[in-house]
Parts: sequence; C-alpha cells; structure tokens
Amino acid sequence: MLRYVYFNGFGMRQGLLKRCSSHILRRSYSSDIRNIGILAHIDAGKTTTTERMLFYAGKTRSLGEVHRGNTVTDYLTQERERGITICSSAVTFPWNGKRINLLDTPGHIDFTMEVEQSLHAVDGVIVVLDATAGVEAQTMTVWSQADKHRLPRLVFVNKMDRPDADFNKCVEDLKSKLETFPVCIQYPAKSNEGQLGIYDVITLEQLNWQQKDLGRSYSKLKLEPSDGLRQLQDKRNELIDQLSGLDDELADVVISTESFDKVSNELVNKALRRVICQQKAVPVLLGSAYKNIGIQCLMDAVNHYLPAPEERNEIYNCFGNELAGKVFKIVHDKQRGPLTLVRVMRGELKRGMRLTCSSGQAEVISKLYEPLADEYREVSVVSSGDVALCAGLKSTVTGDLLTSSQSSLKNAEKRFKQQRHSDGMSEEEDDDEDHHLDGLFDLAPQIPDAVYFCSIEPPSISSQTAMEQALRQLQREDPSLRVSYDSITGQTVLGGMGELHMDIIKSRILSEYKIDVDLGPLQIAYKETIEAPSLTTLSVEKEIAGTKQNVSITLELVKNQSEIFSLDKSPENLQNLNKLRPRIVQVLRKGSISALERGPRVGGQVVDTQIRLHNAIIGRGTADAFIMATAAQCVQKLLSENGTRLLEPIMALQIVAPSERVSSIMADLSRRRAIINDVLPKGDRNKLILINAPLAELPGYASTLRTISSGTASMTMQPCGFSNMNSSDESLAIRRAQGLE
Repeated sequence: MLRYVYFNGFGMRQGLLKRCSSHILRRSYSSDIRNIGILAHIDAGKTTTTERMLFYAGKTRSLGEVHRGNTVTDYLTQERERGITICSSAVTFPWNGKRINLLDTPGHIDFTMEVEQSLHAVDGVIVVLDATAGVEAQTMTVWSQADKHRLPRLVFVNKMDRPDADFNKCVEDLKSKLETFPVCIQYPAKSNEGQLGIYDVITLEQLNWQQKDLGRSYSKLKLEPSDGLRQLQDKRNELIDQLSGLDDELADVVISTESFDKVSNELVNKALRRVICQQKAVPVLLGSAYKNIGIQCLMDAVNHYLPAPEERNEIYNCFGNELAGKVFKIVHDKQRGPLTLVRVMRGELKRGMRLTCSSGQAEVISKLYEPLADEYREVSVVSSGDVALCAGLKSTVTGDLLTSSQSSLKNAEKRFKQQRHSDGMSEEEDDDEDHHLDGLFDLAPQIPDAVYFCSIEPPSISSQTAMEQALRQLQREDPSLRVSYDSITGQTVLGGMGELHMDIIKSRILSEYKIDVDLGPLQIAYKETIEAPSLTTLSVEKEIAGTKQNVSITLELVKNQSEIFSLDKSPENLQNLNKLRPRIVQVLRKGSISALERGPRVGGQVVDTQIRLHNAIIGRGTADAFIMATAAQCVQKLLSENGTRLLEPIMALQIVAPSERVSSIMADLSRRRAIINDVLPKGDRNKLILINAPLAELPGYASTLRTISSGTASMTMQPCGFSNMNSSDESLAIRRAQGLE
C-alpha cells in the first residue's frame, strides 16, 4: 500500500515565530545558527529561491515575484525596475529549530564586489544553477570566490520544471568546468503530464508538491519495485560508495557490514555532512523555485549539512568571551542614517555598547536591528555567530574588526601567539599562522580595478556639496566605486566596473538624493607600461622657509610584474644605499610609487614596471615631503622621456544564439578585433560562442547583438586581463581619450 505523509511547514513555523520573543531569537545558541550566502549567474533564480524560503518559513504572507517588483530582498527602485539584484541583502528566518541568516547576492559581473563582501560573513553557500544552462560564466566567478574563502557548498539545480532542463548536463558541468566532486542526493521524477517530482536517494522516497496551497505541503511516497525502487536503490548504493571513499567512518561501517543496504540513513547523512564541511564533495539538489518545488528540502539540507558558526573561524578563539565582530557591509537608510552589517564572531553585541574599530576610533551602538532586507526589527542583544545591523557607527568601514577596546585586541593577539608557541609549531607552520593572523586584523576585501571612468558634474554649483556627500555615502556602501579629483581638469571622476554599474550610480543619486547629475562620456580604463629599461638622475636644490632642501636621486625603470620597488644590488651602489635610514627609503618608495598612478599617455596607471633605486643623496634638514616630491618627479621624468605603451582591457564574452544566427554574429565580431576561441553546441538548436574582445569595441554591444539576432541571442561579459595594442589602435585610443574622436 502507498503511504502519503503531508508536511505543512508554513502554519507551524509562523505560529512558532509569533510565540518567540525577539530576545530569545537573538540569544540563539551558536549551534542553532546557519549563516549562508546564495550565489549564481544572473537570472538563475537566486532571489526567487530566497522569496520561497521566506514564505515557507512564515516571514512573508505572499510570494514575491521578480517580474512583479514586489520581492523582499530586491528593494531598491533600480532593482525592481530592471528585475536584477544590485546590492546584497540580509534576511533572517527560522526553519525547523534553526535560525538561518541568508545573504542574497547579485549575479551580474558589475557587482562582484557585493559578493566578495558577503562571503566574509557566511559559513557556507548555496550555488544556484539554471537547469537549462548549466555552469555559466558568473557561476565560475562566484565559485572561485567561495574557493578563496574555503566555504562548504550546496548546489541547487533550479528551473527543473522546464522541458529543456538537463540535470545530467549540470552535474557534468560541475565536474568539468568547476573541477569539483558532485554527489547527487536527489534526482528528477517527471510524470507523463510533465509535473516535476523529486526522488530522494537517501530515503528511497518520491516527493510531490501540492500546488493548490502554493507548495506549502508536499507528500512523501514510499516507492515499490514497480515504481523504480531498484534503480533508486542503485543510486543510493552509488552514493554510499562515493562517500565511503571520502569518509573513513562510513568506510569502516561498510566494511564491517559487507553491505550497502545495512547502512542507515543517519550514518549516510552524518558522513555527507563531514565531507561537505571538509569540502571534499558538493551535494546536488534540484527543484523549481518559481513552481514552488524543492525549497523545503533545500532548507533542510542547509540545516543538516552546512556548518554552524562554532565549527569555523577558530582563529577568533583568542578573543575568548570578548567581542570580535566583522563589518561586511554598510547601507544608508533615510530615517536611521548609516547602518552597519556586522557578523559577530565572538562575544555579544549590546545596544549602547562602546566599540573600537580597526582605525582605533571609538564608536557607540545606538540601536541594534534584526536584518530583513530594508525592514528592521529592533533587538537588545546579539550573540556570537549571529548577524545584526548596528546604527550609530560613524567611522566604521567595510572590513573593520570591531572589538570592545584596543586592549582587548592586543590581549587577543598575545593569547594567539602564546597558544601558537605552546602548540610547538614548526617554523613553516609558524610562518603560515603569522599569515592567518595578519588576515585577522586586515579584513578589507580586495577591490577590483575599475574598467570604466567618467566625469560627474552637479546641475549647479549649489548642488556640489550635496553631490560630494552622496558620493561619499555611496562609496562607503560600494567600495568598488572609485571617486577621485582630477587636478588637471578640475573635475570629479568616477571609476566603476561597467556601463550598468555607472548607470545605477547615476540613477541612485537622482532617486535617493534628488540630484540630477550629469555623467560625461564613458572612458576606457587603459593602463600603461614602459617599452624598455631607462635610468636617470635628478638633482633638486631649493630653499624653503630659510631651510636649504637638497636631494639627488638616481632611479631606473625596468619591466617586472612582481616587486614594484627595489634597491639596486650592484656592489658600487649597495654600500651607499645601506647608509640610508629605513625611514628615508620608505619615503622614497612612497613618492616613487605615487608617480606610477598616472602615466604620460592617457593618464592610466603604469603597471608591470619596477622602480629600482640606485643612489640617493639627501641634504641635512631636508623635509620628507620634499624627498617624496623629488622621487615622484624623477619617475615622471623617466616615463615622459622614454615613453610608455598602452594596455587595453580585454573582455571574455559568452554568447548563446540560435545556429542560424551564428554566422552574422561572428561577422560582426570580426569587425571588433575579437578573437573567437570556440563555438560549442548548446542544446538542440543553439550554439555557445566563446570570445575575447577589447572593451573599447563593445560599448552598447548588448543592443547590437539583440538587433543582429532579432532578440534571440543572449550574452555575458567579464574582464579577463589587459593586452598590448598596435600603433594605429593606440593612436585612436589616445584621440578618443582626448575627446578628438
């Protein structure tokens, strides 16, 4: 007989939520907390998946939809208009006795910095794949970011209800493109009518969702041999075999019982959790967020398989019960001012608490909030392992480490070193731990280079101050936004990650700050490099305020991609250089490197160049500022006299188009100095074209592609380095930069 068991998580959890006070929720045990991020390529379904999680957990009373512009996490006007995620959003909800803090991140390459900031605060991630597309360009980018942070992962294959969904191809993509070890704990079960169900490999059950109540309820069907039980048992045996090769405890059980059938579900789940937390394998689940299928199982997998806060970040144990918190994002609220998102690593955050940030500035928390995108619920205390919004922090920036005092930070460092030495580490291990200790106090994410620049002007002089204030706030929220002042042109210059990024900044200044700014034409962020080694000596002597300033310096520029500044090691120079005080060498280094920020051709950064100090004679009483300025002038003299070559940014494109449109697309690309790397089949009718092309040839290319393909092609684009230019292209780039083209 068939046995059906119905689950309705919504009503039970909503009632539970109402009965729990905010104080109890915020004082959750660390083992009952899961801090996770959700990552994917654009349009894979991250935000829709997040909306379903909030709905089934009882946090929302209706299903938000991206195309309707009513989602919780996409709350900015620009996000709802465009149907994409621009800023990471934090939401908190309970599920089956656990508290899940989830960060919904953008999928567009222009907003990769948002993903990087979020990964500092999570202990595991869900990677969402589009079942019709598999592993895409941005999937590979976010996967490498998760690798860098050594985060355990779950893979959720979304959109499995679509006729062209290919689960097996997604699994193969995980192996070939991401070089990971996927273990499938679910398989699709489609009925003759096309209704999607799920086979649970561990429990040997079929799960079917009830659409009449928006997927709140689902049934578990115990399979019979006639329903494909044997095939599913083979899949279970294959799963156990895979896990036993990765987990010794499970392998011992299999050897002792001499049978896969005698291995209990509990043992399989425990082994699966161990290999996931050790990042030896990645479990693969499936469903359809839009059709409300598989989301409850995904949340159960988060609870069962991803680590609790106490299982990671052991380096913070040196703080004991004292506060240690990581700042991973800052947002500005019209009523509350700047709000700082903090991951509490150790200790407790309390309302009214005095803190010290990494810069040494003292701060006071005026209020604490539980995050739910742009809605806030005030709480009084936040425990270790949890995430909170802090109001009242004025000097804190992304990447800061918050502690209760400077002495607390010094004591933690002392305890860390004592513990390290008491463990009797070898010299190599000691060096490695020093590296990790540096990371403890330097948490600022690495900011990628800008690929576009443009000038920004206020509508009137009276709006200048308001515009500068708006830019300061936006830059505090988004560190990938570069704001600088060009002393030559007298303009404020913005640097960003792409056309969309710059367009969003302009739109936000108008909608949030009511300033209708003008952006100048987008300029490509070229870089410059030297053509050949060059050597020169510069002597400067001047009297300033009655004091004689005298500097003579000899510098050489050579091609080098590693060290940016070094001392010449030749015997005739080394003796003189050893007489220089270390402080003077640092001043010379700082002045020399500053001159590389602006090259002589188009003002681009000078790269792949090493400054080599041959000699320096400093007169008595010469000011550091004068020494620094002389070093910068010497480097500028070398660059101007010997010249530089331009390096242009190259973009990696992936274009998916019907086979009959490929020839016209490739003909257009050939006129754009593009290199066609490969053309691969994608599905039955489409082709995937892999291209490298100069960014200068791609402004507005998305619109051009839609025209050529009659709207049937799609593309993704991301930076992939810089390349030398020939003389004619270089001349054209210089004329464009000077506004002559």
